[in-house]
Amino acid sequence: MNNFIEQLILTDQILDRAAILLLANKGEPVKLAGCELEEIDLSDFILNAWVFEDCILRKTKFKSTKLEHAQFIGCKGGQADFTSADLTEAQFTACDFNNTLFKGTVLPQAAFKRCKLTGANFSDSRNIDVTFEECRLNDTHLRGFSFSKQTLKSLDMHNADLQRCDFRKAVFEDCSLRDAILDNARFEGADLRGTDIGGVRLEDARRFKGATISRAQAAELLSELGLKVL
Repeated sequence: MNNFIEQLILTDQILDRAAILLLANKGEPVKLAGCELEEIDLSDFILNAWVFEDCILRKTKFKSTKLEHAQFIGCKGGQADFTSADLTEAQFTACDFNNTLFKGTVLPQAAFKRCKLTGANFSDSRNIDVTFEECRLNDTHLRGFSFSKQTLKSLDMHNADLQRCDFRKAVFEDCSLRDAILDNARFEGADLRGTDIGGVRLEDARRFKGATISRAQAAELLSELGLKVL
């Protein structure tokens, strides 16, 4: 996707809004490696196919920024703001974006792998075919996401807001739904044997109708009623 031979590469620099604007106006993708962009406002910039590697992006604003095919690798971006940004086919790998705003973002085919997204807010995002793998999603707002037919690997969704999420025919491997909010979520045909469903409220248990759970998980659910599975 990105040809690094032709890309301008900047390394270990502290950059401000004016510097990024100057680079963006050239109209070509740029790779930033080990650079600091902390707390600067990059709203409405066109940064398609840019690469951010090991960059400091804490509280950086990307509101309505064009970031199609962008790559974020090993970045520290706690409390960044991607509200209404276009992240179509963007890739996030081994990043920390805790408490970051992704509200209203355009996310078709975006991918998050080995990322910390604790407390991130994806409300009202356009999230077709988004994938997460080996991510911390505890306390994350993922309301309305579709995970249908996906294999979900090592996702910690403890205490996450999963209202109206579609998990139909999904397979959970080493995941956690402990204490998650599951109002109107759908699990028909899902395989939940590889997930922690502890703390799920009994009124939510009916949402697992049509899903596969283990004997131990069934016992855990029934224990809330004071029943034992022998």
